[in-house]
Amino acid sequence: MLSKFDDYPIHQTSHPLRQPVSADRHHYDRYWFNGYDRDGEFYFGIGAALYPNLGIMDCGVSIVRGGEQHAFHASRRAPSEPSELAVGPFSIEILEPMKSLRVRVAENDTGFSCDLLWIPRTANFQEGHQVSGGAGMPRMEATRFNQFGYWQGEIRYDGHTCAIDPRRVYGTKDRSWGVRPVGGPAPAAPPTRVPQIFFVWAPLHWPDRCTHAGIFANEFGEMWHWDGMLVPTYEDPARIPGVEDPATEPLVGVAEQITYLPGTRRAQHAVITLHERSGARQEIELEPLLCFRMKGIGYSHPTWGHGLWKGELAYAAESWKVADVDETALENQHIQQVVRATCGNRVGVGVLEQICLGPYRKYGFSQFLDTAK
Repeated sequence: MLSKFDDYPIHQTSHPLRQPVSADRHHYDRYWFNGYDRDGEFYFGIGAALYPNLGIMDCGVSIVRGGEQHAFHASRRAPSEPSELAVGPFSIEILEPMKSLRVRVAENDTGFSCDLLWIPRTANFQEGHQVSGGAGMPRMEATRFNQFGYWQGEIRYDGHTCAIDPRRVYGTKDRSWGVRPVGGPAPAAPPTRVPQIFFVWAPLHWPDRCTHAGIFANEFGEMWHWDGMLVPTYEDPARIPGVEDPATEPLVGVAEQITYLPGTRRAQHAVITLHERSGARQEIELEPLLCFRMKGIGYSHPTWGHGLWKGELAYAAESWKVADVDETALENQHIQQVVRATCGNRVGVGVLEQICLGPYRKYGFSQFLDTAK
């Protein structure tokens, strides 16, 4: 079946663009964003994805503030036009490709709505092609690019309004596509070893630039994928030199050291080390300020997980108290923490994303979900 984009000379196969090159049921194409107050008062996350081989599009928007996390979820049958980025009251409007967009949840009977404008601070930068690391890992093969920026607008939930001021609300845009575990489980033999994944991801805003580091590692702490960048910033979006910035500097290495909060797999403190091409070495101390559970936008959610059939159109809202969260439950392991970043006398803000399941010898984890002592 044809779509609007088939009128452009952008085809990579002999098929219409609506037909993915892969027949894998786990094929996906995702938008993801975060936003957070520079002092850690609140954090919000946004996700939306098309699963063309499952025939589903879904989304989520969630905010943690004042000791509570509130979430909006929606799902629909995939539209016949893939550029139709709308799920019930939720929509993404691309105002200027690779620069500006608008995310909205129109007023609806759940009481959760928002109107948010993305304002870029940097050009886009591509992470390395990601292919999962072998036995014990779910299959993943994806391309991902990111961008740093600000947000403007407001989020309304449960009778509250959270004003989003671009002078103090920073964020990250993340686009990825390829194959990753989505939808219900496919029939398969049970695993013969404990499943394992270790992932940290740390996009950070500084007064004069942004830095990025991401690590996937096996249970022995051996990295099977990593990314690291120094990214120039522009206070005037019109000065951003293009889709990508030739002044972006790849790093030659990254490392992490995490101290976990006892009884959890959540960072109490972390150090991210960046190795620059010049030979310079930066040690960045990360102090967590606020924790966001990624289940608020579908990740590991028991009923609103990604790529699950919920009917022709379904949407709902939910909330929970942060203090009531079960730190040992699987659905609560994938998190992002707003962090204050310190490097020498320089202070920044950003997030530390974490998911650590299965053995990880570096920190004494030996079971699927044992916790720090």
